[in-house]
Amino acid sequence: MSGAADSARPGAGSSSGSGSFPPGSGQNPARVLVEQATYAYAATDRDAPEFTLGPISFEGDRREVISILGPNASGKSTMLKLLAGVLKPLSGRVQIDGSDASELDPRVRAQRVALVQQESALLFPLRVWEYVLQGRYPYGRRLRFQSAQDCRMAENALLQVGADDLRDRWMEQLSGGEKQRVILARSLAQEPALLLLDEPTQHLDIGGKVELLRRLRRLADENRFTVIVVTHELNLAAEFSDRIVLLHKGKCMRTGEPTEVYQRDLLEQVFQAPLEVHLSVTGKPRVLVRDPDIAAARPGWTIDPN
Repeated sequence: MSGAADSARPGAGSSSGSGSFPPGSGQNPARVLVEQATYAYAATDRDAPEFTLGPISFEGDRREVISILGPNASGKSTMLKLLAGVLKPLSGRVQIDGSDASELDPRVRAQRVALVQQESALLFPLRVWEYVLQGRYPYGRRLRFQSAQDCRMAENALLQVGADDLRDRWMEQLSGGEKQRVILARSLAQEPALLLLDEPTQHLDIGGKVELLRRLRRLADENRFTVIVVTHELNLAAEFSDRIVLLHKGKCMRTGEPTEVYQRDLLEQVFQAPLEVHLSVTGKPRVLVRDPDIAAARPGWTIDPN
């Protein structure tokens, strides 16, 4: 594992969403503020909610990587859509740099927030260069060609993710890892303050997962991004994240640094599995699955859930 996330970072630690500053106070608000935010899905407006999320409170600052964890149907992707401004909270607030995410003008929101979803289907064949240039749409005008600035930003984005050599390839010819880097480059071309990713490691092997999380860590540090990742990778999240938001059945079970959230009883309750939590040599928690049957037959055996 990389030691890129080993050093302490300002602002890391548990958050209850109470650290915002009023306008005109002379102090910068948190990059991301989620305060008692709720949301609910229902079949119709008259039906009882089929799923309720929240209330959830946490903050995210510049140069921070935050991982949202939880089993399937916990509300992770819904939380990401609230952060992206795609959904409006029923109550509470979700703010980006002091402005309600859902109230931002779509063009302004696209300049501040980049959302990388699980699947990004292509409507027609594109080369990598054309695909990355799409990230510049929020800065352009209709019916105009890309500017020299657009080309510089797209080229820089490809360089940052190590994909400059792919610029002339067709998107459908890329491997899973190559495609993920190019999708990330398109998001970087937007020049966002907030980068949101929904299970970005889903189709990657372990080497690709580590490379992607290491790259996100470096991008956050070098570009003052706030990076928020939805993931099932417990150990990688602990290694590379400043904060964890743990969800279960729509409820926020705990937020804080990995060592504060990774408590065996809590994780076993959320993931419904026998687990062990140890500290690695880097001081980060490491989660192992302990199978009672295997443990009885072979004492000391454990299984890495990643």
